[in-house]
Amino acid sequence: MVGEKINNLLNTANNNVFSLPFRNANCATTTKTPKSNEVVFGSNKYYALCALGGAISCGATHTLIVPLDLVKCRIQVNPEKYKGIVSGFKTTISEEGGRALAKGWAPTLIGYSMQGLGKFGFYEVFKNIYSNMIGEENAYLYRTSVYLAASASAELIADTLLAPMEATKVRIQTSPGAPPTLRGCAPMIYKQEGLSGFYKGLPPLWMRQIPYTMMKFACFERTVEALYKYVVPKPRAECNKAEQLGVTFIAGYIAGVFCAIISHPADTVVSKLNQDASASAFDILKKLGPAGVWKGLTPRIIMIGTLTALQWFIYDTVKVVLDLPRPPPPQMPESLKKKLENKDKKA
Repeated sequence: MVGEKINNLLNTANNNVFSLPFRNANCATTTKTPKSNEVVFGSNKYYALCALGGAISCGATHTLIVPLDLVKCRIQVNPEKYKGIVSGFKTTISEEGGRALAKGWAPTLIGYSMQGLGKFGFYEVFKNIYSNMIGEENAYLYRTSVYLAASASAELIADTLLAPMEATKVRIQTSPGAPPTLRGCAPMIYKQEGLSGFYKGLPPLWMRQIPYTMMKFACFERTVEALYKYVVPKPRAECNKAEQLGVTFIAGYIAGVFCAIISHPADTVVSKLNQDASASAFDILKKLGPAGVWKGLTPRIIMIGTLTALQWFIYDTVKVVLDLPRPPPPQMPESLKKKLENKDKKA
């Protein structure tokens, strides 16, 4: 049933493939005669490979920063003991040894690979669906709204895939006495709380991740557009792949800083909620107060800024390696240009 719905979604996204400003860009992949093994923009294979790129980028980057994430979570749930980044690392190493910094790596790798698959793959799908719904001209004029809606829809699915592993990771990292491995902790959660124990953090996870992802994609898309328009001294088509990936990294870092700020209060609630099996999101917010939800913001800005930049860089690199279509920023449709010219003449 789920597979049938996904196929229907992909088929909807495939309709009218080259009609929109996100698709009809003048890039090399759209002007050459298609090869037998060439990936067509908007095809099911294209979406599947985008999902693969998302899984690689999110899984690898989140696993890479597990030590920083562990300290960040501990600052959030026990600020009296872990007073800052340096203090958090020192306390953890002195009490548990250096190996403790890797706690939670397995659920992180699995969970965020699944999340990246849903996030990036379905973003491409929903972006095309929503663009088709409103038409070519509106898709250009209201492209930021398209980015926001597509990323929110994709994240809704992605977080459902992430939630069980996120709950397990936080329990491993922050709960004294919890089994230190995925094989030990996940069965314990299921035995004590049932299946709901893995998903009780899903609503606050949506609260954290949906605004984060909306900012991540919309800010990235518009920053790339602005960099090529105002900063890069030549059009994107004249930039080599290394230069294009450099722009991707810079835009990703800028987007990441804003992502960290907008999603941090909900991230604190998620960490507290997964640490305490009996607490509710409302209880935690009441206890923390306005200032408490911002604990651990500095390490999270560093973490998320770097993380987001690397994710976009890896995702774009995967597209280059797999020779996927990479259209430049959307161009104003000719029909809209003519309308604006006629309007100016009448004025």
